[in-house]
Amino acid sequence: MAPHRKARPAGTRIAGIRTPALATAALTSVALLSQTANAAPSADGGPSVEEVEKKVDDLYRRAESATEQYDAAKEKSDQQRGRVSALLDDVARRTQKLNEARDRLGSFAAAQYRTGEAAPDTATFLLADTPQDYFDQAQLMSRLTSRQKEAVDEYVTEQAATMRKRQEATESLRSLTESRLRLRAAKAEVQKKLADARDLLSELTAQERARLAALEKKKQEEAQRQAQELARQQAAQQQSPPTAPTTTTTGSPGSPTGATDSIDPSYATKAAKALAFARAQIGKPYVWGATGPGSYDCSGLTQAAWKAAGVSLPRTTYDQVNVGTTVPLADAQPGDLIFFYDDISHVGLYIGNGMMIHAPKPGAYVREESIYYGGAPIIHSVVRPA
Repeated sequence: MAPHRKARPAGTRIAGIRTPALATAALTSVALLSQTANAAPSADGGPSVEEVEKKVDDLYRRAESATEQYDAAKEKSDQQRGRVSALLDDVARRTQKLNEARDRLGSFAAAQYRTGEAAPDTATFLLADTPQDYFDQAQLMSRLTSRQKEAVDEYVTEQAATMRKRQEATESLRSLTESRLRLRAAKAEVQKKLADARDLLSELTAQERARLAALEKKKQEEAQRQAQELARQQAAQQQSPPTAPTTTTTGSPGSPTGATDSIDPSYATKAAKALAFARAQIGKPYVWGATGPGSYDCSGLTQAAWKAAGVSLPRTTYDQVNVGTTVPLADAQPGDLIFFYDDISHVGLYIGNGMMIHAPKPGAYVREESIYYGGAPIIHSVVRPA
């Protein structure tokens, strides 16, 4: 559930999306806010049911925002872990080659020793602090055979490369440690928000729970009415005389571009596959940080749905919003991604007629719902990802 939002007059922008036909929705939001403001406190002097609802909604939304931060930290940590693993494997291979080069040099030193030379050049080289020290002092290269020179060159090259890789691995390990600390902090923040919400709900009486359910039902009915209104607007727009063709360009949140008559014909096919996948997930639980197949968070669901259509999306809402073309809400098509709130902390998959499929919040399940769910949340932008 999303927290109540201050009603905005018709014709204003909602995070970059113009909503001239939402005057009724705004009035309804005012009514709901008035009910909350005038709600009587509970009998024991604690918060009213409306106040509890508002606090729980806010905690859930903040938990979802923290979940997106967790997802980003986890993705970075996983990538860094893979890089560290690859670097350590590379260092191990290079160390083996370095040891083999050292063994070859050792065999030359042993051979020189067996010939009776008092100070074998190769042995002296191996005992020097650095290869360059010996070169500078004894001009070794002028006295080595070609095979010995090759062995020395190989040793010096492998030694330098191995040292570079070891330093790179050390830096990557440090970065991995920092990523894990951020991951741990993000996880703790999500868990705290969810625990606080559970505590608030556990303190409600049976009567208060019933009232809370009634408030939720009322919000759902209003969200459904708004979805139907948007569907009527979109139908009227499609029946209006066509305008001059436009070219689809990549936009950014807050600067809508594109139009329905500029959609790539292949988009409908991809969108149908994404929606079919999303529908098959309905009923699966929301779990923060989950990407399927048994559970999802909001961006995990949209990522998996479009992956089923052959389109690769980033992991988090913050990155998904920058992929594709931004379009006006009135031009939203099935398959488009709808992002919510100023912090872009929630996303759903539009299915048409003002409805979407999304993973709503902790304790809920993937479901089909109005894009105005939970009391008309701020719609940040609509993005066509393919």
